[in-house]
Amino acid sequence: MKGLLKSSLAVLALGTVAALTSMAPSRQGYKTPALVDTITVSGSYIDRPMKVTVAVPEGYGSDTTRYPVIYLLNGHGGDYRNWPRLVPVDSIATRYGAVVVCPSGFNSWYWDSPVKPGMQMESFFIKELVPAIDSMYRTLPQAQSRAITGFSMGGHGALWLAIRHSDVFAHAGASSGGVDIRPFPKSWGMHGLLGKQSENRERWDRHTVINLVDSLKPGQINIIFDCGTEDFFYKVNCSLDSALNGRRIPHIYLTSPGQHNGQYWERAIYPQLDFFGRVLRR
Repeated sequence: MKGLLKSSLAVLALGTVAALTSMAPSRQGYKTPALVDTITVSGSYIDRPMKVTVAVPEGYGSDTTRYPVIYLLNGHGGDYRNWPRLVPVDSIATRYGAVVVCPSGFNSWYWDSPVKPGMQMESFFIKELVPAIDSMYRTLPQAQSRAITGFSMGGHGALWLAIRHSDVFAHAGASSGGVDIRPFPKSWGMHGLLGKQSENRERWDRHTVINLVDSLKPGQINIIFDCGTEDFFYKVNCSLDSALNGRRIPHIYLTSPGQHNGQYWERAIYPQLDFFGRVLRR
């Protein structure tokens, strides 16, 4: 598929593991900031309206260009304001020539909860949020022109959504992602969405990213993810890397010193954005 990983690109070899070296641009890097707005999207799959931060490239208002879209998902306890507080989303939109979308995760882990009928986040995202963004903004409404990533719970959500809906997202990433939820049965409200792990082991097995690897085909989606070596999710990210290698799924796995915090994510996101900037179809 055009725009997907090609082995001829040296940095995109199977199971690449590297250190994070990309530098973040200054918040003062652009004299005229791009448009940043907060919109509200309602739907039938979640029980409340969602606020979403959207940034468009500088010049968006003066041309008719259609742009690719990069979705940035927040972690547990966060919302649409997290990524704009960590990084200059206006500068990112301009630098990468993309619409940047930061939804609110509602502590959902981006699943359709089998326990909470009012929290069907996966269905809302795919059937209502993405179409809403495509209708409100001049986007390129195709999978090859959409990328999705996030930190922590949002990293899990980005890979969960992209692997299960590669017809919507062709490019996916995660930063410090909770890519195997099973070692953390009492954490971050997951039992309230899935039921207790001790009583629902098969359900927990079905709702963790690492167990989606067997459903992937080589080249189905572009995958890049990272984790700090001092992060409590480091071990499960290394396990995901091993699982992808075992299936010979091309991907990039980046590691560097870092903990599970904003100081790590605000620098770790840029290698992913650089990657998306190369593979997004325009």
